[in-house]
Formats: sequence, C-alpha cells, structure tokens
Amino acid sequence: MQEFVEVIFRSDRIGYFVNQKDLELIPDTDVVVKVERGEDIGRVNNSSYYDDGLTTKYEKGEIEKVLRIATEQDLKQLEKVKIKEKEVQDKFLSMVKKHPFEMKLLDAIYQLDGNKLTFFFTAEGRIDFREFVRELATEFKTRIELHQSSGREDARRLGGLGMCGKSYCCVSFLKKFNQVTIQMAKDQNLISNLSKISGPCGRLLCCLHYEEDFYLEKQEKFPRLTDKITHKGINMYVSKNDYYNDKVYLSSEDNDNIILSLDEYNKLKKKR
Repeated sequence: MQEFVEVIFRSDRIGYFVNQKDLELIPDTDVVVKVERGEDIGRVNNSSYYDDGLTTKYEKGEIEKVLRIATEQDLKQLEKVKIKEKEVQDKFLSMVKKHPFEMKLLDAIYQLDGNKLTFFFTAEGRIDFREFVRELATEFKTRIELHQSSGREDARRLGGLGMCGKSYCCVSFLKKFNQVTIQMAKDQNLISNLSKISGPCGRLLCCLHYEEDFYLEKQEKFPRLTDKITHKGINMYVSKNDYYNDKVYLSSEDNDNIILSLDEYNKLKKKR
C-alpha cells in the first residue's frame, strides 16, 4: 500500500502528498509541496499515512508530491507573504463597502508563490459575490477564492476553552471534523437538552463522536427503551439505561419508578 504525507496548511486545510524523494520527514517539519497552481508551504502532520482511497487517487495521478523541506529562503519568502496579507486585508475591507452585502473578513492567505489568494469570511446566509471576485482578481492580479467559514471553522480559528476546561479539540489535536448527529445524542441519552451538548460553534460537541462506539457496544447488552416487563405484578417499561453503571430504570403508568441492575433485569426477563 502506498504511503502518504499528511500536510496541514496555514488555512487549516489538510492535504496528502507523496514523498518521492525519500526526504527525512517528521511531524512539524515545514515542507514545500506542489499544488494545482504552483507551490505552497505547510507543516507535516503525519509522515506515514495510509488510505485506500488516496491510493486509488495516486494510481490515477491525482496526488501531488512533496518538493522539499522548507529552506531558509522559503521561510523568508513566507514572512514577506504574511506582510503582504495584512496589506490586502485593508484593501479588501475598503472594496467590500461598495457592495450591498455584509461580510466579516476573518483572514487573507496567499499561496507561498503568490499564485492564489484566499479570503476567509463569515456572513449571514449565502452571498452572490461573483462580481466582487472579478474586482478582487483585477485588483490583486492573482487567482482569488472566497471561502465562507462555518461555525466550526470559526471556533478553530479563534480558539477558546470548552466546557471541560480544556482548549477546543479542533484547536489542540483534532485535524478533521467528524460528523456528529442527533442519533449519537439519542444513543447516549443526551437528547433532552441539546444546548448543553452544543459547542460555541453552535454544533453538537465533537466528543459525542469519540464515545459513540462505546454506547453502540453497550446497547447490544441492554433492553430497548419502552420494552415492557412485569416486576412484582406491576407492568413496567424501560425508561432509561445507565450504560456506565449497568443500571436499568423502569417506570409504570402510575409513575412508580425502580432501578434494577442489568443482571437483575435479565434474570427477571428470563422468568417470563
């Protein structure tokens, strides 16, 4: 299986490349890679990455290569690019005032060789900015991309502390956003108050994804909610499962409530 290098760019975008020159790469190494419109600089996140989907793309010639470990000249060029980015932000803000839409500029990032300039922004709803893009391309004389940032991307860019008291996962270690669904909240008995399990980005907490496998495995051993059973002559139904403590909560139509261990519940069920 083909080995790839995972590179994270200054825009937080992640790309995968081939180390054809057998460069000695380790995580956090600055590298220059070949991209669609020239060369860009990024940092190695994983120097030995395997993926069947990427292997298929590689066989089709769709994966670019690592050109070199960033040299002192490359890093000096990057510093010049950063200075230029501050200048284009001011120009962007003056140009956007001439248009009827409102957008908040978050960042402007040049490709290392200057062949592409990406503006990251937030705005309410979708915006038709095709005319504005043409104006920007004429002004800056390079390929322009406008990227409307999501709530998750904003949280990663701005940083902060989660309800756990630690830095956001997307800032500290999470490189890819995993899909977090309402079904995961249901599986973990957390559906009653979605505001308590939502992050500052407005989306469900990423940590729900981390624990989903545990809950799915536990579910197989527990009864389903609303399953019915008779306890001491009273018809009851399962109202809640406590996966951590192996407890089953039972309720009756008269609001009688009892708690059984999972073993007690299974023994009772066998007597039926």
